[in-house]
Amino acid sequence: MGAAPAIGAVRASAFTVPTDGPEADGTFAWDSTTLVLAEVEAGGETGLGFSYTGAAAAGLVAGPLAASVRGLSAFDPPRAFAAMRHAVRNLGRAGLCATAISALDLALWELKAKLHGLALATLLGQARDAVPIYGSGGFTSYSDAQLEAQLRCWVERDGCRWVKMKIGTDPSADPHRVAVARRAIGERELFVDANGAFSVKGALRFADIAAHQGVAWFEEPVTSDDVDGLRLVRERAPAGMDIAAGEYGYTLDDARRLLAAGAVDCLQADATRIGGLTGFLRVAALCEAHHIDLSGHCAPAMHLHAAAAAPNLRHLEWFHDHARIEHLLFDGAPHPRDGAVRPDPSRPGHGLSLRAADAEPFRVH
Repeated sequence: MGAAPAIGAVRASAFTVPTDGPEADGTFAWDSTTLVLAEVEAGGETGLGFSYTGAAAAGLVAGPLAASVRGLSAFDPPRAFAAMRHAVRNLGRAGLCATAISALDLALWELKAKLHGLALATLLGQARDAVPIYGSGGFTSYSDAQLEAQLRCWVERDGCRWVKMKIGTDPSADPHRVAVARRAIGERELFVDANGAFSVKGALRFADIAAHQGVAWFEEPVTSDDVDGLRLVRERAPAGMDIAAGEYGYTLDDARRLLAAGAVDCLQADATRIGGLTGFLRVAALCEAHHIDLSGHCAPAMHLHAAAAAPNLRHLEWFHDHARIEHLLFDGAPHPRDGAVRPDPSRPGHGLSLRAADAEPFRVH
């Protein structure tokens, strides 16, 4: 490999895809999901990355972020990451800016892998050949029949060891819904996600009830902004029930605070929010230093290769919305087999290619 090619053109697009039915969790409801795609060129190759965020993030990618990385070495994504963080200093590094940086960082890492003719997992060095997944959906807007059918499909068709459902919209209905889920999955492990819907006492009350149904994972029982509350729930939760949070982390400091407080049994990180592959692997190092497992949050096609490289990864979320969109818009999106997804070493980078004609009807930017 000769001199490093310089980063050239940067493009951004946004696509809004309707859900296949009403969806809700404990604190929100939605009927569509927006994917912001970043593409970056150097040396005759193009890298892509994306985030699930607001369409306005596309303007950040094509504007100040593109200006900050253009001309830098395509072999040095961490340098580009630092330049992007500096470029948004006065805009705020969390939220929308973080998701825009994440999409472009993921594209830059894919670009480097493609320039070397390697799958991204091969470039990074793999800790595992297969990435375990858990099926995730079970929205509070679902009927009992919908909930049961979806969870059973992940177990029987995809071989998932774990499945996750949403709770918290109507706490009085949650014990019944958990019983429906348990009936659907048999002895497989059941996870629940409140998306911060409960108070500390409400979360502990539900945890005591859910323990009798074998719930093994209670995600965001209270808002992740309440670090002390999370720690209290973790300390008092029934034995055998892990407390998880971290999906709304946008910076390394967000992850550090949860770990330093002893607030979680397993930390979640989302590469499409935490700073792309650069941020995700830095969080993985933090988790390893704290002897805490890491779980990848949503966007399975963007996490697959990083998850294969993270030594302390427990599992990756196979989120219904995102898995559906990735198969709708991209060739090469991963398919579960025996409860896991696997990087394809024969496909450079993420192994994805946008089906432009299929994506065009959903374009909003």
